[in-house]
Amino acid sequence: MAAGSALRVHAVRFGPGQELLGSLQAFVEERRLGAPFIITCVGSVTRATLRLANATATNTDEVLRLSGRYEIVSLVGTLNGDAHLHIGLADAQGATVGGHVLGDLEVFTTAEVIVGDAVDLRFSREPDPRTGFPELVVLTPA
Repeated sequence: MAAGSALRVHAVRFGPGQELLGSLQAFVEERRLGAPFIITCVGSVTRATLRLANATATNTDEVLRLSGRYEIVSLVGTLNGDAHLHIGLADAQGATVGGHVLGDLEVFTTAEVIVGDAVDLRFSREPDPRTGFPELVVLTPA
């Protein structure tokens, strides 16, 4: 289903040691955002836990745990209760790695995030028998 909406924009900065995924989810809850998503993000992390592309609903152990200093070169996705975020990270040599964010995104120096909220919509996730994963459902409240 496709739907349009007005947009409200929020800017937030997270500092050293904060866990980015949990901090973003708390930000969304505090502001009661109904259809939140990442517009852009720059910053760095010292840890990350990612699910890789080979993972399926029945084979979820395709997980990469990173430790070190990484620049966030991309962060995209939706932030409703069951956030669905993908991240791209670059190491000190510029080599990149990416995947589905599972957590443990510990901020190194900063994470400057611009969050959008489609104010006329609500995001939900429901199990999809075709994929085996909870997938996005876009609701248009009456």
